[in-house]
Amino acid sequence: MRLHIRSTVLTLAAAITALAGTVAPASAASVGTVTTTLHEAIAALPVAAEDRTGYERIAFKHWVDADTDGCNTRAEVLLAEAIEPPTVTGRCTISGGIWHSYYDDTDVQGARSLDIDHMVPLAEAWDSGASTWSAQKRQDYANDLGDTRSLAAVSARENRSKADQDPNQWLPSNPGAHCRYIEEWTVVKSRWGLSADPGEVTTLTDLADSCHDARITYTPAR
Repeated sequence: MRLHIRSTVLTLAAAITALAGTVAPASAASVGTVTTTLHEAIAALPVAAEDRTGYERIAFKHWVDADTDGCNTRAEVLLAEAIEPPTVTGRCTISGGIWHSYYDDTDVQGARSLDIDHMVPLAEAWDSGASTWSAQKRQDYANDLGDTRSLAAVSARENRSKADQDPNQWLPSNPGAHCRYIEEWTVVKSRWGLSADPGEVTTLTDLADSCHDARITYTPAR
């Protein structure tokens, strides 16, 4: 009997091991969490032409204070990304502090010299599917604190140079930032179910060929 049980356990273990080797490259590591690689994530993006018909920036309400703690989304990102913490007084008034703008590899003193960049700009999101969303979902997108890659504190100069352009049209001035940038761009588009136009996909794919194809994880937005 003991020999039979041991044989059954070993057979089950072998079956589990075999099944583990057949898990798809982009898999659910836990409920709602997707694990994939940069190349696979780019290949999985829906491809569609962009359409900016009807776009207005006010369609994406920001910056809001979702948790009513006195600090709006902009302030929350500044506090989270500071490399030298600022002083916070009153109703979340921020002074001092130092931030690293990875787009141009520059340390920035003082929050007034920073913009909070939507990794995928609001206009680009509209072009790529957000035009069909509810006002609430667009607000959630514009204030997404659920993934640190959605919003970035960067120098105002870089953010304004980027404007609403995609990676086919604009990349950070720091070449060393390109792999991180396209990974974060792809994660945000994947997280929110946004499409990419053909030129964008070509550029992302070409750039990814020179990047380490590490595994990445994100949680799709609800």
